[in-house]
Amino acid sequence: MPSLTVENYLKAILQLAISTDAEWVSTGQLAATVNVSPGTVTSMLKTLAESGLASYKPYEGVSLTKAGRNLALRMLRRHRLIELFLVKTLDLTWDQVHAEAENMEHAVSDMLIERIDEFLGRPESDPHGDPIPSADGLMRGTGTAAIPLSSCAAQSRVRIVRVLNQQPEFLRYLTETGLEPGATATVEQNSAEGGLVSARVGKKLVSLGHRAAEQLLVETIR
Repeated sequence: MPSLTVENYLKAILQLAISTDAEWVSTGQLAATVNVSPGTVTSMLKTLAESGLASYKPYEGVSLTKAGRNLALRMLRRHRLIELFLVKTLDLTWDQVHAEAENMEHAVSDMLIERIDEFLGRPESDPHGDPIPSADGLMRGTGTAAIPLSSCAAQSRVRIVRVLNQQPEFLRYLTETGLEPGATATVEQNSAEGGLVSARVGKKLVSLGHRAAEQLLVETIR
């Protein structure tokens, strides 16, 4: 059975590959994501390669094999379903569930995850809007052509569909402002020179720096 550390590395590699739309993930990117030194990452990548879970090339990075990708998708499915289950059934907030899911995803069985998936109605996305893989490894909820809020023109009407920055402090700020997945907003101003996006959510006017607005993916409402 793969260790907890191996599962975490595979999941991190998969998420980086998806987010960058690249087959190969650099050692530096992975080290920053898992918060360890590049030397530690290199040692683990050699282990993954020896186990047939990844291909590793010095100075180029790592790419998951079919077996590695399948295991990574399995862990991602567990993590995101557990997050949604905790929000829906135990009323945990979306800034609380990541750490709990990190602990639980390695212990639950596939049978329990399948029951959770069925109980929740085969959901397409987790509380942050991230797509949930199905049991056969297909990504659900990826049909929407989402764009960063930072790229929306003034007077655009948008719906929040996904939040990329899932640090608890940022999520709590979004809760306070109403900028959560499912919420609609009108872009009042988008200043490239000032690096600021202002959006109206209900009666509240919220201003975000461009870097923060890039972390909110939206769909336009026509």
